[in-house]
Amino acid sequence: MISEPTLDAQLLRRYDRPGPRYTSYPTAPQFSESFGEAQLREAVQLSNGDPIPRRLSLYLHVPFCMSPCFYCGCNRIITRDAGRGEIYLARLYREIELASALFDRDREVVQLHFGGGTPNFLSPAQLAEAVDVLRGQFRFSEAANRDISIELDPRFLKPDDVGALAAAGFNRASLGVQDFDPAVQEAVNRIQGVEETLAIIEACRMYGLRSVNVDLIYGLPKQTLQGFARTLDTVIDARPSRLAVYGYAHLPAMFKAQRQLNAEDLPPAEVKLQLLCLAIDKLTAAGYVYIGMDHFALPDDELALAQQRGSLHRNFMGYTTHADTDLVGMGVSAISHIGDSFSQNPRDLPSWQVALDEGRLPVFRGMRLSDDDILRADLIQQLMCQGEIPIGALERRHDIDFNSYFADALVQLRPLREDGLVRFEPGRIVATRQGRLLLRNIAMCFDHYLQTPANPADIVPQRFSRAI
Repeated sequence: MISEPTLDAQLLRRYDRPGPRYTSYPTAPQFSESFGEAQLREAVQLSNGDPIPRRLSLYLHVPFCMSPCFYCGCNRIITRDAGRGEIYLARLYREIELASALFDRDREVVQLHFGGGTPNFLSPAQLAEAVDVLRGQFRFSEAANRDISIELDPRFLKPDDVGALAAAGFNRASLGVQDFDPAVQEAVNRIQGVEETLAIIEACRMYGLRSVNVDLIYGLPKQTLQGFARTLDTVIDARPSRLAVYGYAHLPAMFKAQRQLNAEDLPPAEVKLQLLCLAIDKLTAAGYVYIGMDHFALPDDELALAQQRGSLHRNFMGYTTHADTDLVGMGVSAISHIGDSFSQNPRDLPSWQVALDEGRLPVFRGMRLSDDDILRADLIQQLMCQGEIPIGALERRHDIDFNSYFADALVQLRPLREDGLVRFEPGRIVATRQGRLLLRNIAMCFDHYLQTPANPADIVPQRFSRAI
């Protein structure tokens, strides 16, 4: 089990610079419009040919939200017209039919996740129908560790709705909270009561959901140590099995909603760092295990157990226990990872709709990974999930001499080693307790596209959030 990280404020402030979050490698800015439907079909065909059928993870994106949260960087559409959900589902079912036809029937679905937007913009009956449609088109595993999860906004959900979702097969839920402080909620346009949120957490337990995750954000406007401490205490008392504590990424040039925020209300870098320290101190004192990046879990949670076994995985849905799967993303903006390829649906609703109305798989960009991409993706995956780079294992899997192949990266890594963020051990490079907070910075040393960008825009700081 990885111990909680330590903090040196001066050191961390020096490394608090923009960089990818590495939910994939290569990252999405490297995707090209030269990769389209034909290339996706070819990637699936190759994947179907694997000697051992690779299992499937499904992701469905529901873009609609009832009201805008000003901090949000997600792909979403603000509307109170519930009828748009039914129209969206009709086209989503077309995409499900087109996508499912590509995959051999011996490929089991072990994970399904509804993200957004706000998935519970759809009614429990609509969500249950969507699950039924998927069950009719894909072969779902009956294994005990199968996950059917959903992101929920407690403001637009009743406890009884959770019962309907459980009856439809959902066994995991992730609840957005961010901060319970009224001043912060007003500043970010997300007024959310403590009692209504705790009622949904309790309903998840009452109806037998296997896991509840709570999302918090540090670095929001008007956030204070005292107010965030109260939020943390309230959430800890509710005892969710997992927490994600994200650093707010202020990128108003990319996300229009963030322009509604008053930048003067954002906590300075030193306070933001203190907020992170506070979260780590309180959560680890309460018995949560620091998984990596922004995630914490109870010791008996499947994420913590997977990390102990070395089977933890990270993808566009965050940390997961389902490593050996192809990810099939459906819905506007959704990303797929099939075999050695990435592909993404259009980010705008009209383009996605037109493709489906014409009977086409809605792919607008992607990429086929090179051998170098596959190697570096393996390295970064191990770093993000286990906090180390297994030199010997990488040499065996990819038939390389590590020191020779990554000579340039090791030069980039030298200052981090001197600053005590990594240490070299026989057969591996390990992130220290401080380095655990800066995994993104360590990974950036091995990111070929950051060192030799094909397009200078790829490394413009505005494309990425800061490390802290």
